Amino acid sequence: MNRRAFLSSGLAAAMVIPRSRAAGERVNHRLPASDVHYRRVRSYIEDVPVPEYRWASDAAYQRFRDIKFGVRLHWGPYSLLGQPQESWPFLKLSYPERQRYQAMYQTWNPRGFSADEWMDLFAACGMKMFAFTTKHHDGFSMFDTRTRVRQRTDWVAPGGPKIEPCDLAYSMMETPFRRDVVKELCQAARQRDIKIDLYFSHPDWYDADFRPYAYHPLQVPSSDLLTTDYPDVKQRLGAEEVIVPDPSPAEVSRMMARHRAQLTELLTNYGPIDMLCLDQWLGPQVWPALRETILHLRKLQPGVMLRARGIGNYGDYYTPEGFVPGDKGNTDTPWFVIYPLGSSFSYEPIAGNYKGAAWVVRNLIDTVAKGGNFMVGIGPDGDGRFHPTAIGQLKEVGDWLKVNGGGIYSTRARDADLWSEGADIRFTQTRDKRTIYAFVLKWPGEKLLLRSVRPAEGSVIEMLGTGAALKWSLTGDGLEVQIPPGLQDESRRPCRFAWGLRIRAAAM
Repeated sequence: MNRRAFLSSGLAAAMVIPRSRAAGERVNHRLPASDVHYRRVRSYIEDVPVPEYRWASDAAYQRFRDIKFGVRLHWGPYSLLGQPQESWPFLKLSYPERQRYQAMYQTWNPRGFSADEWMDLFAACGMKMFAFTTKHHDGFSMFDTRTRVRQRTDWVAPGGPKIEPCDLAYSMMETPFRRDVVKELCQAARQRDIKIDLYFSHPDWYDADFRPYAYHPLQVPSSDLLTTDYPDVKQRLGAEEVIVPDPSPAEVSRMMARHRAQLTELLTNYGPIDMLCLDQWLGPQVWPALRETILHLRKLQPGVMLRARGIGNYGDYYTPEGFVPGDKGNTDTPWFVIYPLGSSFSYEPIAGNYKGAAWVVRNLIDTVAKGGNFMVGIGPDGDGRFHPTAIGQLKEVGDWLKVNGGGIYSTRARDADLWSEGADIRFTQTRDKRTIYAFVLKWPGEKLLLRSVRPAEGSVIEMLGTGAALKWSLTGDGLEVQIPPGLQDESRRPCRFAWGLRIRAAAM
């Protein structure tokens, strides 16, 4: 039976049922069919992982779900360009510009970088984790990798771009700065109890061994066989597409060995890592080798949560990018929204492009009510400093969380569709379901009606940040909460943007 017939027969789904939760496995652990990156790989990555694979533990999943709010950091040579993009503009640069881009690291000395200052800021903003780009698609490693790039592209070679031999790490340790940024960030984060998420790009546009995977600027005659995305790649590269010979078996082997070695470094050199944020994908012919790498990583750190990009249902969580899902019921797989505060995940130089604290708070509440986590994306400039507007807006979010964090951190979504009432009310609840939090996204006036909550007799309802019990009663329409006259004065309210009510000893 071929793979397509196997999947359509229903036998694949049946195989999921006997798998034991006692063995650390999960029934119905599936990515949503709408996830873009899952759709990139589902034609060649089996939906049901091989029997020897184990997802992260239930305890790791609960720790992940407790986080709720974090920050996503993109920093690399692209930050020197002063434009709000990560590696992607490289694909549209002229050949001389590409050559200059690949040499920028030789003078990079970001003296404004301070891991302690970064982590102090994130702690003040209420962030419980950070994600950092150890290596983006451009191939530059922000950590002390001992792996070596053996061949790269000479973009200005006579007669056109050519692959040339080389021997370098292409990393932060070869810059004038010569500091392991990842090590410093991990150490500073642990001192502040901030969880660690290390981003790593499967493709590598600097290392010619990685051709032609995931928009690699070097394509080959067999690109349409080696990848599942060649039509999209061809359209994106346009006239800048460069065709070079197919990779040899030795080059493919060397690519996968370096890929595994770098991931091994990240999970052995920096202590316990909470999340490994994989990105993009490779291709069907190298999937067996990538699967072995994933099995290897799971042995190194059984508790690390793996992002699903490029590895399908072997992933522990997925990341809706640039949007908050409209529904909470499409999958049981944990999820973390990633959404830039500016116009992209890297440094945004224009103050007016930052979306504001109110935007963050609203999306955070909406995400948490649906059972997810929210990660806001910012990037430092080439010197390692964040834009003052980004800092100011995120500190406002931190102030809001100081008042309302009890209804955000470590909470869970209510059952079924009870996560919301209309456009302006969202709910969360404690794990034991004994306390419900109602977040009001628009000031309710003198009375607030909640139709889906029935507190038990003697329950206490208070607005977070006030410490005072509110009067309430049950009516035919639901729970009616009286908002005191003093709070009608905006200057006397405990916070801005949205207001949380704690309903203790609540029953549905």
